[in-house]
Amino acid sequence: MSDVYIIGAGIHQFGRTEERTGRDQGVFAVREALKDAGLEWSDVQFASGGSHAAGKADIMLNDLGLTSIPFINVFNGCATGGSALATAKSAIAAGECDIALAVGFDKHPRGAFAADPKAYGLPDWYGQTGMMMTTQFFALKMQRYMQLHDISRETLGKVAAKSFRNGEKAEHAWRRTPIDLDTIMNSQMINDPLTKFMFCAPAEGGVALILASEKKVRELGADAVKISSVTIRSRPPGSFEVYAPTIDVVNGGKPTILASKAAYEQAGIGPEDIDLAQLQDTEAGAEIMHMAENGICADGEQEKWIAEGRTELDGSLPINTDGGCIACGEPIGATGLRQVYENVTQLRGRAGPRQIKNKPKTAYSHVYGAPGLSGITILEV
Repeated sequence: MSDVYIIGAGIHQFGRTEERTGRDQGVFAVREALKDAGLEWSDVQFASGGSHAAGKADIMLNDLGLTSIPFINVFNGCATGGSALATAKSAIAAGECDIALAVGFDKHPRGAFAADPKAYGLPDWYGQTGMMMTTQFFALKMQRYMQLHDISRETLGKVAAKSFRNGEKAEHAWRRTPIDLDTIMNSQMINDPLTKFMFCAPAEGGVALILASEKKVRELGADAVKISSVTIRSRPPGSFEVYAPTIDVVNGGKPTILASKAAYEQAGIGPEDIDLAQLQDTEAGAEIMHMAENGICADGEQEKWIAEGRTELDGSLPINTDGGCIACGEPIGATGLRQVYENVTQLRGRAGPRQIKNKPKTAYSHVYGAPGLSGITILEV
């Protein structure tokens, strides 16, 4: 299979844009990505994309142009964007096309995500006890993790504070005002131990990436970033994930650990080779847990890592350099691609005030979706 590269990246600002539909935001992102790649819509030979609350992605063809392009609609929870990228990459790697699009967008109403227990194979009692409310599930999972691995509440606050500092420097972020640690720690308690400013919020936004074969990159002389690996894994037996009705006595593994291991093997590198990372941070505890699940550190080492500033923009391994979901919000269809967009921007040296030092060569992104599915992308220049 041939190598595949990203040659164009476009984004619509995350947050709330009342005058544009979710599809409008996706179309905007596609046009920005085409402009970045120096291409026209008629040059694109394959597309894959999705959204959760803003309609089928292929409807954007009405705006972009009816070119009879093969278009695969994707939905995989919060991993929708990562799955769209995997689909587009596979089309090029298999020799079906030379230029492909991966796109994700969404426009969620205000308020927490609502989910139907039956849609996830769960009985009504699960929803009646409040466990379909993800804020409660994440809080209970984090309480357990904190007790097992000696993680303090202040460390949760430090993660959120970093997100808001980084978001201030990202033009596409929703929350662009820094929030100090005391305010975060003393804000409204949503579900103990997670306060108001430790959570992300459902949002709006769109992201598009233009992918190309190695042959096409040479032909265009493009500013290209290599996709070293893309992996998707679902949960194994005994995994404790979102909407799990029980927890096994013996841990059977996690989808993130499986996807991460496969991604490193596919890329031929290890965690020690990564220069920056974007990790799913639906709330501050998720970033902490995902540091270990992605092989960045051992369980419990996060306390020291964060205290020493290793995950800051000037740290040894910057994490969520644009503020992640906490600062950007989470439009489900776009989140996974936003992470990759940020990594492409950093690897090209175009991140402005949030640009990390020492000319990064490798970048890692991790997205996680209910009811327990993870996607990893590793990029290199």
